[in-house]
Amino acid sequence: MSQAVSAISIKGLTKDFAVTLRGVKLRAVDALNLEVAEGQVYGLLGPNGSGKSTTIKIILGLLEATVGDVRVFGVPSNKVEARRNVGYLPEAPYFYRYLSGRELVRFYARVCGVPSATLKARVDEVIAWVGLSGAADRRVGTYSKGMLQRIGLAQALVHDPKLIVLDEPTAGVDPVGSAEMCELILKLKQQGKTVLITSHLLAQIEDVCDRVAILDRGKLIVEGSVNELVGQRDRQALIVDPLPAADIEALKGWLAERGHALNSVEQPRARLDQLFLSKVSRPGRPGGASAGVGSNEVPLDDKPKA
Repeated sequence: MSQAVSAISIKGLTKDFAVTLRGVKLRAVDALNLEVAEGQVYGLLGPNGSGKSTTIKIILGLLEATVGDVRVFGVPSNKVEARRNVGYLPEAPYFYRYLSGRELVRFYARVCGVPSATLKARVDEVIAWVGLSGAADRRVGTYSKGMLQRIGLAQALVHDPKLIVLDEPTAGVDPVGSAEMCELILKLKQQGKTVLITSHLLAQIEDVCDRVAILDRGKLIVEGSVNELVGQRDRQALIVDPLPAADIEALKGWLAERGHALNSVEQPRARLDQLFLSKVSRPGRPGGASAGVGSNEVPLDDKPKA
């Protein structure tokens, strides 16, 4: 029985950069080993200078490894064939501002070799999928940061890749845009896509990722499933209706008789991002604006004439 091929396989990856004319080198990635299974959402974490961006560029074939083997679905990452299965959204994408969203996605579709016979349908499909049909014919230069990230995701998906690499996809995006991006990432997982994501927003990573790896100074510090890394298996939390002081004391005694202790009594709290999202309007939701146009935005054709 053949063994399943990983979406990303990194073995002994080391990358050095020459930083002076005298041959002094900076080691950006140091003997890194990682396996990302197909169909996972995988988080790559670490502070600035930890080697995340260098690792991503080697996976994408934009840099050559100094030492080591990096493969995408079994194909060496420096081969053109490996890139056919990859979609990429960089942290700060540069798009031609004078193009409309539809023209932009069509441009990348042609670059990625989407057949002419299916090109229009595919472009319309991915634009609708990211929720920008209502703004598809607006110039990209008028898009908000969140809309730019969504049209960037559309261009990364237009050729139907099996692996999507997202570098800080919610950097500079407001909480609504960040939540929408997380929803799209989870939808990609439901479709069987593999997603590699870097982010400084650790709560976001915890919400969407199956596994995470933490890098520091080019080395792998910790790797595992989110539940394994942050779950406290030696404790349990019980949520009950408010108890009077006498009942709490009685509960402490009941637990003590059985060799257990009541460590703390706390009031559950909703997360601030959940509270925010429950109060503000969101595109496509009750009280929200139509897809692609914020509640305080005016479509270009409707702007008052001077």
